[in-house]
Amino acid sequence: MNTPLQIIAVAAWSITATGAAQDPASPVSDALRSAAGRAGSNFIAAAEEMPVGRYGFRPTPAQMSFGEVIAHMSAGNDALCSSIGELAAPKRPEVGAGAPKEKLVARLRETFQFCESALAEVSDSRLGEKVPYFGAREVSRAEAMVAAAEEWAGHYSQLAVYLRLNGLLPPTAKPSQE
Repeated sequence: MNTPLQIIAVAAWSITATGAAQDPASPVSDALRSAAGRAGSNFIAAAEEMPVGRYGFRPTPAQMSFGEVIAHMSAGNDALCSSIGELAAPKRPEVGAGAPKEKLVARLRETFQFCESALAEVSDSRLGEKVPYFGAREVSRAEAMVAAAEEWAGHYSQLAVYLRLNGLLPPTAKPSQE
């Protein structure tokens, strides 16, 4: 089984196993909505955790800075969630990586809110339909969904490492508040 299929299978199982599935006919779409919610919480908490003066931090010159990762994810969220949900992305003024922390965090929050609304009506019955993928080509809706989950996981782990390199705990490493 290749990695994208494994991700879908694990996501579908985890949603079903926890009883959180909202539509028994759409476990994959439900899993993506759940992943988007977790990603939004984790990304925003990580963005808030990093001190304002460290948004330019990059472990090596070849890597994106912390602020660049936040700006990249904001743009990516709008593009991916728009394609998956067939909802036009909001027209927003550009917020680049050099913008103040509060603007970057606010934009990140806005894009995860957009994802929530764009993904709300997605169902598994349309996983095979073609959707635009960053304007370069078309992929199946399922492939775009897996790509979104991979982006969220990969870039969150990147931010978690950046936080640790700055002596900070990433949100997912902190003790639960429950």
